[in-house]
Amino acid sequence: MKEVVKYIVEALCDYPEDVEISTVSDNGAEIIKIAVAKDDMGKVIGRNGKIATSIRTIVKSLSNKQHKKFIVKIEEKND
Repeated sequence: MKEVVKYIVEALCDYPEDVEISTVSDNGAEIIKIAVAKDDMGKVIGRNGKIATSIRTIVKSLSNKQHKKFIVKIEEKND
């Protein structure tokens, strides 16, 4: 799942080398944390959050096949 999210987010960003994807387990769910450069935040979130919603929809669809729960969180990368 992490690789799919990384592929999508890197394709959206101007600075794909700054994209960091990490996963954390929490109460039976996998939290996928996406950290991107400040300049790329708008591209990953999209107008009215449409791109972020689309990423979450793709993850939810794939998670149903794996019978796991995934949560996607988008953050600004701290340098």
